[in-house]
This record gives sequence, structure tokens and C-alpha cells, in this order.
Amino acid sequence: MDIKKEYERWLASATADDGVTKELREMDDAAIEDSFYRNLAFGTGGLRGVIGAGTNRMNVYTVAKASQGLADYLNKNDTQPSVVIGYDSRIKSDVFARVAAGVFAANGIKVHIWPTLTPVPTVSFAIRYLHASAGVMVTASHNPSKYNGYKVYGADGCQITSKAAKEILSEIEKLDIFADVKSMNFDAAMSGGTVAYIEDAVMTAFVSEVKNQSVLFGDEVDKNIAIVYSPLNGAGLVPVTRVLQEMGYTNISVVKEQEQPDGNFPTCPYPNPEIKEAMALGVEYAGKCRADLLLATDPDCDRVGIAVKDSNGEYVLLSGNETGILLLDYICSQRAKHDKMPANPVMFKTIVTMDLAERIATHYGVETSNVLTGFKFIGEQIGRLEKQGRVSDYVFGFEESYGYLTGSYVRDKDGVNGAAMICEMFAYYQTRGIRLLDKLNELYEEYGYCLNTLHSFEFAGSAGFAKMQAIMKKFRGEVGVGYSFAGKKCQTLLDYSLGLDDLPKSDVLKYLLEDSCSIVVRPSGTEPKLKVYISVSAPTKENAEEIEKMITGELDEYFM
Repeated sequence: MDIKKEYERWLASATADDGVTKELREMDDAAIEDSFYRNLAFGTGGLRGVIGAGTNRMNVYTVAKASQGLADYLNKNDTQPSVVIGYDSRIKSDVFARVAAGVFAANGIKVHIWPTLTPVPTVSFAIRYLHASAGVMVTASHNPSKYNGYKVYGADGCQITSKAAKEILSEIEKLDIFADVKSMNFDAAMSGGTVAYIEDAVMTAFVSEVKNQSVLFGDEVDKNIAIVYSPLNGAGLVPVTRVLQEMGYTNISVVKEQEQPDGNFPTCPYPNPEIKEAMALGVEYAGKCRADLLLATDPDCDRVGIAVKDSNGEYVLLSGNETGILLLDYICSQRAKHDKMPANPVMFKTIVTMDLAERIATHYGVETSNVLTGFKFIGEQIGRLEKQGRVSDYVFGFEESYGYLTGSYVRDKDGVNGAAMICEMFAYYQTRGIRLLDKLNELYEEYGYCLNTLHSFEFAGSAGFAKMQAIMKKFRGEVGVGYSFAGKKCQTLLDYSLGLDDLPKSDVLKYLLEDSCSIVVRPSGTEPKLKVYISVSAPTKENAEEIEKMITGELDEYFM
């Protein structure tokens, strides 16, 4: 691509009144290069990028072009295609959703759009409920406010497969971003009936499915636990509070500064419940309210983080791995207790999620299936069970990045479901005088202590992209079987770029070390980052932290 020539073309052709033209006129040479050095990548996660002008940015033109490519793909593969569209609280999410709807309508595709912002799992649910051909969710999940994205789902409610992504990308690449995109005014499309708002009954059906995931099976619990909830200025407020209240949890306080949708995320610049700073205001509120439990969901409400009190009354944040193994054990123990375990139960987790979960699952006779990073791969596995007539065998799925799902009613992680199940688990144990942290320590005592950490290294721009590729090449060339980290030799190297265990090929390396330790290195699929996951099994927490620190120090030289 001739960067300067493409910039000049945009300057002459971009006429939409959305700030693009103004930004183009104010760009210096460095900004032009970063905004135009490539087309925003489209893959199994759809699009994700910084909001702004240019081919490497999220704007009405790149969204419209992606929508046209998806429309062409659907019209080739479906006689009467339809699409579900949802959006969250991010900057321009509602604008991009309406732009996409207008493109689909102009291509003769029926559009079902949620009338207000809504969580990711409701798009997956509505696709299946309305028998749509595909779905689009406008969101950048937990990224900073300057990002937005465009996630694409198939007719099964799962994020699109690699094969579908390649075919859609092929359609997108045929298009000129200005000359080949059909569009229709959103209001005109609504008036003509090509675009319609999704009815309240669909949300009610979704809420009903979430409530049906309870595994109390008649056990009594005190539902008057004091809960503080933060939607982190995202889409979770209405559905999460509705579900909890309908399930009987009415002692709920909401963090006021983070209650209403706001794509600027003024109190948490990185609105991710994995991040301590994003949870800080919620912890403060919990202290003031003397809450038993703090919940927070990310902007598109597919992830949920929690904090609980320790024996000194101080609030402790739990990791996604810790919450996941607690939920797994609770669900399995309740099913076993009430004879509700399916004949051939299975649990899904990602390859970077705590391996301790597999030991817990085995204890209950539950098979563990490991998949690539990304909940879409768990969704695919649920779909395979359904095709085999075994969907009732699905017990639980989770990933270390705070994503959980207990049912097959959607094919993506669900923060609404996660919040409901966490509250139920917490209430169950508290009613029986058990602190959640004590239960966690009980699991460690029974199955062994395991420490999992995540380290991210950011490489922005075109130079950063090249450096990430060079680092992955260096790992493949220098680090293999026999190589030692913190004195622990690598016993097995799993290079998922080769397509291991019937999984799709992916640029991921996993090093299985001695003493049940492991390291995973992979580029992020949604951000300009390399991610390193370290898992250390040890007799005590202190031993594990010491080993993890040594491994981290030895890895640092690869990212300089």
C-alpha cells in the first residue's frame, strides 16, 4: 500500500460527519504512517483497533467495509440471511452498530438489533433464539477507551471459525472502501422493516436461561448477602441486577461513579476486572457498605471479577483461575451430591488456564478438554457436543481471563451467568459458615498449591509488530526441550502453530517444565502485545512465588 497516496484518497473521499475529515487534516507524517501502514486486521475475533481515521483504525468506513464483506459472504451462503447486532457503552459503539445495520439492510439482509446497549452473550443468545445467520457485537471488551471492535458470530452463536474468517476476509479484500460499499439510512431501513428492534421477550428468555443454571437443587441459602456491584460504566447494569434480584439477591449496592454507561471510563482507564486499579473504587465501596462480596463486570459484560473478605476483614481480589476452580468444585460437588451429574461429564478450559482445574475435574469423574486461548474455542466444543447429542454432558467452561459459562444456551463467556453463579456459590458457603478464601485454601491443600501469573509486553505500531514476530522466532529457535527456567528443565515443547491435538493452528508456544510447571508465550489476538503465562506448582505459596520470580527474571531478556 502506498501510504501517502491512500491518505490523500481518504482526505478527498471521506465525507461522513464523524470527525474523520478533521483528524485527517491534522495528521503529521508519523500519524499518517501509523493510521495507514496496513488495513485493520480481520480474523476470528473480527476487527479491533484504535478509534480514528485511516485504514488501521476503527471508523465508519472500516466498519462499513467489513459489514459489506460479511454481507457478501452471507448472501453467497444463505438464501434468506439475517443478522443480530448488539453494542456496548464504548465510544461510537451505537454509531458503528447503526452503520453496520444500514449496510446489511442495503444488501437485502434482515437485521435484528438490540434497542439499547447489551452484553456480548445476549448477541450469541439472540442468534440462536431468532435463528439468524450471523451476529455482530460492537465492542472492544476490556481494552482502554480509545479502542473499539467488531466481533462476528456464526449461526451457531459461536464466534466465527478460522475458515469462515478467511472467507469473509476474502470478500472484504475485494472491496474498495469508498466505491464498493452499499449503505442505507438506519431510520429508513427501520421504517421499511428491513431493520427491527429485538423484542423484550428475547431478553426475558435470556434471563430465564441464566436463572436456570442454579445448582442448589433445593438446598437452602441465605440470599441476603451484602453485594456491591460495578458494571465499570459498561453494559452489565440492567441484566446483572435484574437476574440477581429475580433470583432473590436484593441486598445490592451499585458503585455510583461506575453505574451508568460511559465509554470514557473516567474512574478506570483500563476497564478490566483483572486489573487491581479497575477494582479499587469497588473495594472502597465494599468497605463503606460492609459488603460480603464485590462483583465487577467488564464493559461488554462477558467477564466478571470478585473480591471477598479475609479473616481480618480485608478485601482480597481473586484471580480468574481461583474463581474458576472454586466454581468448578462447587458445581461438581452439588451435582454429585444431588445425583445430577451427567453420564459422561466434560469440562472445557483453555491451555493457559490453571492445570489444577483438571485435577479437580478428575476427582469428580469429569473429563477435561483443553482448547486454544479464547472462549470461542470452548463455544465450538459445546457445539460439537450438541451435534453428538451430548450437550447435556457439558458441566462447565472457563478461562483464566475471568470468563465463565455453566450452560449451553450461549456459546460465549457470560458475565451475567458468572455473576449469578458466584453469588449463589458465595451464599451457599456463607450460609454454612465457610469463607470463600477458606474454601480456596482447602482446594489447595487437597490438590496442591498452584500459582498462575500473566505478564504482558506491549509493542505498538509497525515496528512493534515486526519486533513481536522476531521475538516469537527467537523463542522457536533458541528455547526447546532440555532448556531450563529457574532450574526446571523443559520436558515437552508444544508448538500450536503446527496444529496440535486437532486444534486449529495458532502462534502459541507452551513449555511443559519439570514439577508440573509451565510457560506459555503467545501474541495477543486483540492488542499489540506479547503475553506470557507462567504456572508454578509448589508445596507452598511462598515457594511458588520464589520460583515464578526466577522464571520471570530469566524471560525478561527475550523481551528487551
